Amino acid sequence: MTEAYRKDIDGLRAIAVTTVIAFHTQWPLLRGGFIGVDVFFVISGYLMGSLIIEDVSAGRFSIISFYERRVRRIFPALAFMLLATSLLAYLFLLPGELKDYAKSVVAATLSYSNIYFSHFTNYFTSGTPSIPLLHTWSLAVEEQFYAVLPIFIILAHRLWRRGFGLLLLAATLASFAFSAYGAYADRISAFYLLHSRAWELLLGTLLSLRAFPRLRAPLSRNLASAAGLALIGVSAFTLSPATNFPGFAALMPCGGAALIILAGRSGSSLTGLILSCRPLVFVGQISYSLYLWHWPIFVFMRMSELFPLGSHEVLMTILAVLATTIVATLSWKYVEAPFRGGPLRPARWRLFELAGATVVLLLGFGLATLAARGFPARFSQPAIAMASYLKYPTAAYMRTGKCFLLQRWEGFDPAQCLHMDNARKNYLLLGDSHAAHLWYGLSSVFREDNFMQATAAGCHPFLGRERDALCDRLLTYVFSDFLEHHKIDGLLLASVWSEQDRAAVAQTLDWALARGIRVVLFGPIVQYDDALPRLLAFGAEDHDPGRAGHHRRDLSGLDESMRDIADARGVEYISLQEALCGRDSCTELAAPGIPLQFDYGHLTSDGSVVVAERLRRLSLLPERLVSIGEIFRSGR
Repeated sequence: MTEAYRKDIDGLRAIAVTTVIAFHTQWPLLRGGFIGVDVFFVISGYLMGSLIIEDVSAGRFSIISFYERRVRRIFPALAFMLLATSLLAYLFLLPGELKDYAKSVVAATLSYSNIYFSHFTNYFTSGTPSIPLLHTWSLAVEEQFYAVLPIFIILAHRLWRRGFGLLLLAATLASFAFSAYGAYADRISAFYLLHSRAWELLLGTLLSLRAFPRLRAPLSRNLASAAGLALIGVSAFTLSPATNFPGFAALMPCGGAALIILAGRSGSSLTGLILSCRPLVFVGQISYSLYLWHWPIFVFMRMSELFPLGSHEVLMTILAVLATTIVATLSWKYVEAPFRGGPLRPARWRLFELAGATVVLLLGFGLATLAARGFPARFSQPAIAMASYLKYPTAAYMRTGKCFLLQRWEGFDPAQCLHMDNARKNYLLLGDSHAAHLWYGLSSVFREDNFMQATAAGCHPFLGRERDALCDRLLTYVFSDFLEHHKIDGLLLASVWSEQDRAAVAQTLDWALARGIRVVLFGPIVQYDDALPRLLAFGAEDHDPGRAGHHRRDLSGLDESMRDIADARGVEYISLQEALCGRDSCTELAAPGIPLQFDYGHLTSDGSVVVAERLRRLSLLPERLVSIGEIFRSGR
C-alpha cells in the first residue's frame, strides 16, 4: 500500500534545509549544519524506496514511469536554476572562473558533479564560496543512486526474493564500511562519492521495507522521535568541518532522521506534531527550491561586491536569506508545481522533449564557453592579466603533497621536510596552508637558516582541539615524536587563527615552553572577503584602485589578542598585519602586475618573498620583542 502523505516528513525536510542554509551563512553555532544533506538522503531513500519496492512487488514497476516521476520532480527547477546561474556567471565571472563554471554546469546537467568536484574541491575549504554549483554534488549522488536502485531491486526480487532484505542490508553495511574507512583515509572522496554515501539512502530504503519493528506504544514513539530530533540537533551543533565525515559521525543525523520516520509510521508523537505545524510544512514543501537557489544567490551576492565586509555583513546575510526564500517560493509555485500536476502539466513525451532541449542548451553553453576560453573579450587586458593569478600553481613553492599535505599521509617525507642541518640553525614551520605559504619566502631570504616544514590543509598547530585524521597524525608525530627527539632552534606557528583558538594556542605555547622549546608565533595574514586578484582585476576594469581595500577584513582585534597571548608568556610574536599594512592601506602587489596573494589570503611565491624580506629588516628571531611594524615604517 502506498505510503500516505506525512506532514512530519515535510517538517523534517524543513529542519534539513534550514541547517544547510545556516551552515552556509557561516553561523558559528551551527558548524555542523552540513548534516542537513544526510537527513535529506535518508528521507529520499525512504520515499523512493517505498515507491519502487511496492511497484516491483506488485509487478507493475515501469522504468519509464519511474524516471518520468524523477524528471518531473527534479529537472524543471534544476534546469531553471542552471539557466539563471549561467547568465549570472557570464556577467560576474572572470574568464578562468567562467571556464571552471562551464565544466561544472556540464557536470551538473549530466549528474556527475560530485565526481567532478571530488577531483579538486574540498567542500569545507575557503575557496568554495566562488563555486556557484558546488551544492549540486548531492543531487548527483541521488541521481546516480536512483540509476542503480531500481535495477538492484528488480534483480534481487527475481533472483532471491526471500533474501531481498538481507541483500539490501549487506549493501548498506558495505557502503557504510567504505564511508567509515574513507572518512579517515580519503575524506574528499568519502564526502562526495556514491559508494560511501549510498548507505544513507539505503537506510531510508530499509525503513520502507519495514525491516524495523513498528513502535505501537505512544511512549516508544515519543521517545524515539524525540531522540531522533535530539540526534539531528546535537550533530548540527557539535560536528564541524574538522570532523572525519561522513563515516561514524554521520550515524547521528542519519539515525535521527530514521527514528523520526520510523516513529511516524506507527502513529502520532509530540515531535511529529511539532514537525507537522504549518510553517515547517511549508518550508519543507519548498525545501528543494530553497536548496537549489540558496547557494548561487549567496555566491553571486558576494561576487557583486555591493556589500563589502564590515557593517554590511549581517545585512548581506539577511538579504541573501530573504532573496532565497522569495525566489524559492516562486520557483516552487511556478516551476515545480506546474510540471508535477495541474492543467499545465506536460504529457510524458512532451516533458522528455523539453528536458532534452534544455540539456542540449546547457551543454551547448558549457562547451561553447570552454571553446571560447571563457569569453575574455568581456574584460580589459590588465584585468585579464591580474585574473590569471586566480589559477595559481602552489605545488612547487608550498611543496604540496610532500610537506604540505592535502589528503594523504603517504606523501609526507620526513627526510626531506624535517631534515636537520647541523651547520645552520633549524626552525620548524608548523601549521596549515597559512604556514606553508611562508616556507618559500623564509627559505629564499634567510639562507643562513634551515627551515623545516610540517603542514597540512586545515591543520591548526595546537593541542586540545578536534582535528581530522590527517592533521591528528601529523601533529601527533611532531609533538610526540619529532620534538621529543630533536633539538630545534625555534618552533614557528602559523595558521588561519580565530578568537576561538585562544585557549588552544595558549595551551600549546605552555606545552612548548615547559619543554624548553623556543616558539615564534605568527599573527594572521592580511585577508579579504574575496580573492585579491579578482578584486584587483575588477578594480582595474572599473578604474577603482581602492576596491580591494574596501573588502579587506579587519583583523586588528585578532592580531592584538594573539599578541597578548604571546606577550603573557614571553613568546616572540610577529605581526604580519603590521608588516604589510600602514595606517590606511596594505600591500596588495608583490611587484607590478603580480598580486601579493592569489586568493583571499594565501601568498603567491613572490608575495612570500616580500613578506620574508620585510621580516629581514630585523632578526627573524629577535632577542627582545620588537614591533615589526615600527621597524618597517622607520626604514631600518
